[in-house]
Parts: sequence; structure tokens; C-alpha cells
Amino acid sequence: MTALTIRDVPDDQIQILKFRAAQAGKSLQAFMRDLIAREASKSTMAEMMERLNRETAARVSATDIVAAIDEGRAGR
Repeated sequence: MTALTIRDVPDDQIQILKFRAAQAGKSLQAFMRDLIAREASKSTMAEMMERLNRETAARVSATDIVAAIDEGRAGR
């Protein structure tokens, strides 16, 4: 696992994070690791759009569509 160093974090923000970690019953390190894991598991809007485009791509040709319409009309 890689170590991560974040420089120049304001003291008031560190105190807030320490307080939240304590409320969660975690060390600051464990709290931050969970925070990073949660953020990394979220999809970005671009990733969601790419997945939607990939999963909703039509796999039917125009010829197939016209044939289905013709079949539906013939069955009336």
C-alpha cells in the first residue's frame, strides 16, 4: 500500500476531521482512509455517461425495426 502525505491542511480543518474521526470511533488515519475509499468508489458524471452509452447502445438495425413494424401491421 502507498503512503499519502497531504501538506498545508489548515489546523481548523484537521481539528474538525479529528473530531469526526473520534465520533466515528476511528483514528484519523482510519477515518481518512474510509473517506478516500468512499470517494474513489463513486462514479464521475463522465464515467456514468460512458457506462450508459455502452449499456443502452441499440443493437438493432433499421432493417430489423422496419421488419418488426411491417409484421405488426400485417397482424392487424
